[in-house]
Amino acid sequence: MPLFWRMFLLNAVVLVLATGLLMGPWVTVSSPVLPREAFVLCGGLVALLAANALLFRAGLAPLRRLTKAMADANLSQPGQRARVTGHGELAELTETFNVMLERLEAERAASSGRALSAQEAERRRVARELHDEVGQTLTAVILQFKTLADRAPAPLREDVVTAQETVRDSLDEVRRIARRLRPGVLEDLGLLSALRALAMEFSTPGVTVSERLDGSLPSLGTETELVLYRVAQEAMTNAARHAGASRIDLALRSVGPRVVELVVGDDGRGLRGTEEGAGIQGMRERALRLGAALTLTSGDAEGTTVRLRVPLPTEGAA
Repeated sequence: MPLFWRMFLLNAVVLVLATGLLMGPWVTVSSPVLPREAFVLCGGLVALLAANALLFRAGLAPLRRLTKAMADANLSQPGQRARVTGHGELAELTETFNVMLERLEAERAASSGRALSAQEAERRRVARELHDEVGQTLTAVILQFKTLADRAPAPLREDVVTAQETVRDSLDEVRRIARRLRPGVLEDLGLLSALRALAMEFSTPGVTVSERLDGSLPSLGTETELVLYRVAQEAMTNAARHAGASRIDLALRSVGPRVVELVVGDDGRGLRGTEEGAGIQGMRERALRLGAALTLTSGDAEGTTVRLRVPLPTEGAA
């Protein structure tokens, strides 16, 4: 039934009841109105208003549920849908909203995929330039310093060697940045080796990294491996640099038929109600690209756990 006629009938019921009461023997009105009659009329008015409010509340309940679903909709957490109840215009409106939400999620996933692909291509280009141009230039400078140190007089030799070591440290930093931009280990040796290398990279005298990686995982595919690696990299970066963690636990395992779970936990400061930054938003975008579920949990005490569950396509699927 259309919403207009539903509201009309609700009001009509109330008015018919009011008319019937006035026409019946229960209500009489004198002129002037007696106090007892005024009391009865006021009580009837309150009852009619209450009945009208209850009927309208029941009639508009589906619209309130739809409004709440619209307010709670979050494209970063796909899969939320409004519950379709009843028939008529409100049911059609709810179904239209669900279809629109599904289309927006698909469009966002596609646009996020294109943006992330462009980002990875740009990272590879920058990493290649750092390695091929800046790295070679710094290597040449180190060799020149070595030649200069061999020829320099003794009072200046120590300063030249110090400058040579400074340039060598800069070269190591450039190479480290290039490896983060373009994980060559991931491309050459696979995800497990790349995650072990990542754990070694974040292991310092102040940070202990433990890793538990399941070596019997099925074939994941290039895109899935890249998403898992980038999420682990971002989570460990947040833990080591921003949360002040002294321990990081990295785990990759199979948790069900065709479902792989990545877990990165730490003992740092935790989220503590802070807003999600670009790093966490980037992890959500990558999870959205695969249709994966990303959750971040942080208690009132210390520590944060990042959990990514990736559904794998069935064998033989395109």
